[in-house]
Formats: sequence, structure tokens, C-alpha cells
Amino acid sequence: MALKCCCLMVLLVALGTCQRLHGREWAHYGASMFADLTPREMRDVRDYLESKPELGLDRARDKNLKKNSILLMELHLPRKHEALRALDRGQAKPPRQARVVVQFANQAEPNITEYIVSSLPYPTSYTRQTFKGDRPIRFESRPITLSEYAHILTILQKITAKAHKLLFETTGGFSLNNCTDRCLTFSDIAPRGLESGERRSWIMLQKFVEGYFIHPVGFEVLINHKDLDPEHWTVEKVWYNSQYFDTVDELVERYEKGTLEKVKLPDHDDSDLYSTYIPRGHSNTRTDIHGPKLVEPQGHRYHLDGNFVEYAGWSFAFRVRSSAGLQIFDLRFNGERIAYEIGLQEAIAFYSGDTPAAMQTKYIDAGWAMGTVDYELAPGIDCPEIATFLDLHHYYDTDKPVRYKNALCVFEMTTAMPLRRHFNSNFHGGYNFFGGLENHVLVIRTTSTVYNYDYIWDFLFYQNGVMESRVSATGYIHATFYTPNGLQYGTKVYNYVLGNLHTHLIHYKVDLDIAGRENSFESMNLKYVNFTNPWSPKHSIVQSKLVKTQHLTERSAAFRFGKAFPRYVHFYNPNEKNKWGNQRGYRIQYNSHANSVLPRGWKEENGISWSRYPLAVTRHKDSESTSSSIYTQNDPWEPLVSFEDFIRNNENITNQDLVAWVTVGFLHVPHSEDIPNTATPGNSVGFFLRPFNFFDEDPSLASKSVVIVRPDKEGKPKVQRWTPETIGHCVTDKPFFYNGTYAGV
Repeated sequence: MALKCCCLMVLLVALGTCQRLHGREWAHYGASMFADLTPREMRDVRDYLESKPELGLDRARDKNLKKNSILLMELHLPRKHEALRALDRGQAKPPRQARVVVQFANQAEPNITEYIVSSLPYPTSYTRQTFKGDRPIRFESRPITLSEYAHILTILQKITAKAHKLLFETTGGFSLNNCTDRCLTFSDIAPRGLESGERRSWIMLQKFVEGYFIHPVGFEVLINHKDLDPEHWTVEKVWYNSQYFDTVDELVERYEKGTLEKVKLPDHDDSDLYSTYIPRGHSNTRTDIHGPKLVEPQGHRYHLDGNFVEYAGWSFAFRVRSSAGLQIFDLRFNGERIAYEIGLQEAIAFYSGDTPAAMQTKYIDAGWAMGTVDYELAPGIDCPEIATFLDLHHYYDTDKPVRYKNALCVFEMTTAMPLRRHFNSNFHGGYNFFGGLENHVLVIRTTSTVYNYDYIWDFLFYQNGVMESRVSATGYIHATFYTPNGLQYGTKVYNYVLGNLHTHLIHYKVDLDIAGRENSFESMNLKYVNFTNPWSPKHSIVQSKLVKTQHLTERSAAFRFGKAFPRYVHFYNPNEKNKWGNQRGYRIQYNSHANSVLPRGWKEENGISWSRYPLAVTRHKDSESTSSSIYTQNDPWEPLVSFEDFIRNNENITNQDLVAWVTVGFLHVPHSEDIPNTATPGNSVGFFLRPFNFFDEDPSLASKSVVIVRPDKEGKPKVQRWTPETIGHCVTDKPFFYNGTYAGV
């Protein structure tokens, strides 16, 4: 009997080992399902669709607005159950497909249509993508293209030609027409109107100098550009120095007559440009020697193959979705999947102000193709010099794929903080032992420069099974012309510049598969209890008691901003327990001070209904793949994708495939130190995925980087370590190089 049990145990161990080996192979094999479209695939899809006479496609960069053209092309993800057959069983991968957004403007009723093109790299079919209720995509909700911007510039040149004297005198010699080194530029504001179906934008003029975002000149104009014939575009309102005018002619006439309050900006001095990065002021830091550098003495400790990454027990696939940004898939630790998908969904910045541009600014960044503005990363600044840099390719408002060089980086770093340590005192001037483990993490990073703001997107992977998602905000503040009333909505940061208060919110999809797909969700809080002291009945004890709440439905797991948020939010598998009988789980821990940006149900708030909730939990559905869309920015009033619909049916979430929708963010009240740029310290938010009884003990015990010191019999320190004493070479001798260009391929 004992022999049979022993044989059975050996067989089970062997099967587990075999499963883990296959799991690694299948994860590697399946990673390509999530890889972004290659330039070849993009060109093949373009050529295939352009060969279809029924579509009548023209090139996107044609200046004519009345054309049918491709706006966006990106990977169309496989359905989850199909992907899991490849990832968990090594079965055939589903065919690669492309999502293509086409603008049909050259027809009686212009529209936006999305197609799924199959199969890549040799497409043979396309099908129309439908949305809930077969809702059409409003043509007015489409993002602005470079062709439309060219026409906006043309009408602005006409407007500023009429107001040339006013602008010239106001700015001290700047103009939009026939200028050289003293030019004006513009920023356009969204959403483009006040209700669905509109397309009219406030345009703000600025001095075209380095950091022009913080050089407003006090001139804003509202342009109606809904018509596809730019000759029919009109000016609906003009704002100049806190005064509104119905036409440019009215403004100019009153300016000439001297019946309005004029503005005269300070003389412009390029040698003292407050928006530049050029150093100024006294520095107490030595500049004749470099600061500390991150090095890999003996090379990389992570493995990167295409879009598949392995590091210290972790493995995952990644992509950068053109419409929204960085995502990771099939996240595993020691071969076990923790999450199927973790990805950025949306980023918003809602502003307040006194000028029309400021009060209208509600940026919803997927509408600006947030994922495509991931420009080149600078070694030693954006990422360590020792990082692995990868190119990204996008097809957005273009006629051929565009390569963004070195736009994503992967690196390992030390946090300069021990993962854990202990000094065990003997309380007689000595010690029994010291133990410590240095903390190394793997980072995958990209950025989005959405006009003035720069977001730095990070996923960090720790040795103890913890994953962190973090966004750091930097770049230029969105500033408008200073008015005394504007101080209610921000801070004066220069003698005619107001930094407008705003709230950043970032939304993530976290599709958890904790020890399998059958998961449940609970929250934990503390409650005071008062009871008689059992060893001193004359006294009472007051202490905290753990109170768990099982959330059975989607509505019960949608936590509203403004209400108390649970201390712990815990996702677990009710059918799987660790060695100690605890249900295996992970919890989400927030690093955020977000709040709502508009009252529930207010016009524009309908498009960002996810912003009502720091956390909402739903059952996984392939039809609920994203919580926002590229169309929300220009039609937040009747959005194509409404997150509220995801939880409206209030489905059961017990023992189900669950998705956590996580919102983090912060309020930014600009201040003098935001000049010239907002700095990252204090402007980073995100969340952690932390194991909660998922393992039997801390999995970082497997790390060989631990050091233990014990005194020997003579009291001399005896060092025990599992890594070699020898350390390789240090800092690279390559000079700093950065190009920053991107181009079609």
C-alpha cells in the first residue's frame, strides 16, 4: 500500500512538472496572438481594402475632406475562450485579424464604419463590426485628422489677417501670417460643441515658442467646422481679454475705435524664456561628475522574445493598442495565470476656467489616439541606458505604417529599498543574525504625449508575486489667459498666464484569473468590538474585528466615488486553497486620490460613466472588451460605448470569470513650480496586484540574492550568500544619442 501511494505521488509530481513545462511553451507559443500588427500586415490590409471598389477608398492625407479613407488600423483581439485553448492546451491559435476604422465622407450620408479584416497576413474577407443595438457611429464623433487641421489653419489665417493689427500690438509683433521667428500657433479644445451632432471648436491662440502651451495671448475663437466643405465654415464667437464678440469684424471695429479694454503683453525676450528647459538659477549640485547610473554588471536577467517576456518567475505578452495604449496579456507567476488581460482603457483631464477655452476643456484622450503618441524614449532619462528599447508601429491618419523608434523599453532596476530585511539584536551590543534581500523589479514602459501632457506608463513586476501598474504625469500644464476671475479656477503662474485646475482620471481593465477562471469577490473592513476581558472581568477590551462582505452581483461591487471605499478588495478562487486552508486570491491596492469630475448624469459625464467608480466588477464578456472609444471625445453626450451598460443587468459574480475596472487619478491645482514643466514626484498614481494567500509563503524565498550574516564563535561576521562576489563592468562609454523622428515605413 505504501509503495502504491509513493508511486502515485511520484506520478502526480511528474504530471505537475510536465504541465508546468508545457505551460511555459504554450505561453510562449500563444504570445503572438496579442502582438501588434506588423508593418507588413498593415500594408496588406490597406492594399486589400483599397482593392475593393465598393469601398471607394482614397488616401487619408488627401486634403479633400469629402473622401472615404482609413482612419485607424490595429489588432483585433481573439475571443478569450479561443485564446485560452492555445495558451492552456497548446491548440491552434485563432487567425489574426485587424480592426479597421473607415471614414465614409464621400457619400450622401457620411458615416464611420468599423471592419474586422481576416485573416492576416493574407486578408481575404472583411465584415462590419456592430455595436450594442446596432447603433451607428455618428460621423461628427470622429477624431480630427491632419487634413481637417490644415483647413482649420486656413480659416485661422483668414481670421487673424482681419485682426492682424490687434494681435500684432497685443503680442509685441507676433502673427499667424507671413511670420518668421515671431509666429502664433493654436490649440484646439474638445469636446467640439455642447450636444451630440455638433462639431464646433474653441481655438486658443498662443505664441509659437518653445513651450507654447503656457503662452496664451488672450484671443480665442469658436469655429463651426461641421460642414465637409471648409468654405462653409463659420466663426460663431470671439473672446478677447474677458470680452465676447459675435464676429471678428465687431472686435476689430471696437478695437480701432478704442471702445474696449486692450491687452499689451510684456515684451518678448528669447533669452529669458520662462517655458524653456534651459537651466537658470543657482545650482548646488556638482556638474563636473555624473550622478549614479543603473548598470547590469553581467547582462540582462530577463528574457525577451518578440512580445513575450520572462523574468523571475513572471511571464507575459504585451502590446500597445493604437487607440489607448499599453496592455499585457496572459500574466503568469511560476507558470500560474494571475490575469488574462491588464490594460489601459482611457485617460481624461477635465478642466475649469474663466475663458471659454478653459471652461470647455474636457480631454478624453483615446479620442486623440492616445496609444499612437508614444514617441522615442531617451536613454538615461526616460529609461536607463541599459534598457532594451523596442520600436512600435501604428497606422492612424496615415497612408502607410509609421515607425516610432525606441518607443517602448524593458529593464530591470533596483529600487534602493530592501524587499525585506531584519536585524536581530541580542540586546547586549551585538546581534544574532542579519538577513536582507535586495529588491529588483522588471519594468515595461512607454509614454503618451497627448499634446501638452506626457504620461509615463509603467508595469512593474516584483520578485514576490506583486505587480504594480503606475502612471506618472509630466509635460506642460494646460494654461489660459489670466483674468482676475480666473483665480477661482487655478493659479497665476506668470504675469498673464493662469494654470487651470483639473482632475486626471485613468481607467484600467484588469481581467483576473486567480487559480482559474472561477473567481469570486469580497471586500474587507474593520469594525470595533467591545467585550469583557476574559482574564480580568472588571475590564473591557476594545479592538478591531475583520468584517468580510461577499459581493454577489455587479451592482453590489460597483463602488461610488464620494462613499467609503473598503480597506481591502479581494479576488479569490472559492474552489482552490493554499496549504493552510486559505482561499487563494489576489487583492487590488490603490495608490490614488481620485474623485469624480462631474455630477452623475450630467451631459458630458454620460460618456465617462466609468469615472463614477474607483472599482467596478463585472463578468467577462468579449462584447465588453473596452470601456471607452475613440469617439467619446467628440460625442460624450451619446457615447457609442457606455460603461454603465456593463453593470446595468446586475449579473451574478460568484464563481465567475471576473473583470475589475479600476479608476485612479489625482487633482492638480497648478502652482508656480509647474513652470516650466510639471514634475513627476507626487504625480504618480496606480494600483498594486498583491497576492493574498495565493502562495504558501513568500515566493521571493526562491531568490538567490539574499544575504545572511551571523557571528561565528569568535564573534566575527560570517557572510552567507548565494550569488557570486565578482561583479562585472559598470557604466557604458557610449555618448548620449537621441533622434526623436518617426516616419512611414
